[in-house]
Amino acid sequence: MQEWSGFSLIRAKENSLDQSNLTAKQEWHAGWTLVIAASMGFSFYSVMLASTGLFMGPLGGEFGWSRTLLSSGPSIATVMTAVLGPFLGMLIDRFGTRRVVLPGLVLTIAVICSFSLLNGSQTQWVALWVLFGLVSVCIKSTPWTTAVVGVFQKSRGLALALTLSGTAVAQSVVPPLGNFLITEFGWRGGFVWLGMGWGGITLLVCLLFFFDVRARAAKKRKADERAGQVPADAVAAVVLQGLTIPQAWRDSALWRLAIANFLVMVLTMGLAIHLFPILTEAGVSRDTAAWLVGLSGIAGIIGKLVTGVLLDRFRPNRVGGITLGAAALAFALLLDGIRSPTLIVIALLVNGYAAGTKTHITGFLTAGYAGMKHFGAIYGVMSSLMALAAGMGPMLAGLVYDSFGDYRIFLIAGTVGCALGGLLILSMPRYPEWDRV
Repeated sequence: MQEWSGFSLIRAKENSLDQSNLTAKQEWHAGWTLVIAASMGFSFYSVMLASTGLFMGPLGGEFGWSRTLLSSGPSIATVMTAVLGPFLGMLIDRFGTRRVVLPGLVLTIAVICSFSLLNGSQTQWVALWVLFGLVSVCIKSTPWTTAVVGVFQKSRGLALALTLSGTAVAQSVVPPLGNFLITEFGWRGGFVWLGMGWGGITLLVCLLFFFDVRARAAKKRKADERAGQVPADAVAAVVLQGLTIPQAWRDSALWRLAIANFLVMVLTMGLAIHLFPILTEAGVSRDTAAWLVGLSGIAGIIGKLVTGVLLDRFRPNRVGGITLGAAALAFALLLDGIRSPTLIVIALLVNGYAAGTKTHITGFLTAGYAGMKHFGAIYGVMSSLMALAAGMGPMLAGLVYDSFGDYRIFLIAGTVGCALGGLLILSMPRYPEWDRV
């Protein structure tokens, strides 16, 4: 086995699937439909969050609600997913991703459609967002990532990149689509169409194509039994290699990954939310600032895809460390280069590129250092840290601005913090060699 070419995730007995000897081309031949289903599933998770701003005007106009109340929904959902993430991971480790995702999709569709029944009660608004956070945790990044890293080894980076690009698709498509639906069918119809339309298609695709390692082994076993190749009572087991939960808590590499992930996420999310006012207060026009922020989003999509290819070809912690550490350059350039259009563009491209890779790099490295035995639970904790950091970052940046009158201290903290996060990733040791365990 080459040092960084991947490792054996699955040791199967008798009738289970053996992925360890497949080439990248063979992996894609067997798993491309899984990637499509996972990407679409992750896009549906992002639909409600991407459309919140579209409903603010209609709901505020009809019920007289404040923007603070209307914008509280995504924060409520984020807190719920952060709290429930580790428990979701445990369910995935026990039952597999398919048994978690399919009910989660059905419930999420139902809850989104339930928003069409709003009657002006603020309590009802909050309760629906609590319920959305409770059920949508089943379709956040954890199950989609778990399924993909379990099937792909040689081309895991690219497969993850395409999967996690689903949220970028939603962020690009939902605003014009949601605005059209609200204009044509009203805000109540908008909720129903987004839930039943996008969610219904996603559910159908996942029913047909979303099969993780456990589900694939079960399908193969049943096919073999029908063909008379094995006794009907034969026991086939998929044995997943990796750390136990206590071992994961003591693993220094995972601690470094968790700290770096949290630190960089807090800073880059704070920058992302406050990027528009940072630019406009520096004298950039609103139209130009809006275009520049959009440019950063495009760089994020490119970042996912390019990083996915690099992770498959080079030492992953070096790729991850350099990529996340590069975000420090964006903060540094915005400190003193804000008056230079060229430096502003470079800063936003660098930040967008790096910001688009955080979830991707975290999932890839978690699979490498923790293995797949308890990947769901371990990555669930990582995912919860990301959700918590995403909520804290904007508030931290706002607190700095309110306390000092500008963003300079936050930009300095971002320069130092992102560089430190990159160094932590670079310091991680080589992967455990699971096929020798």
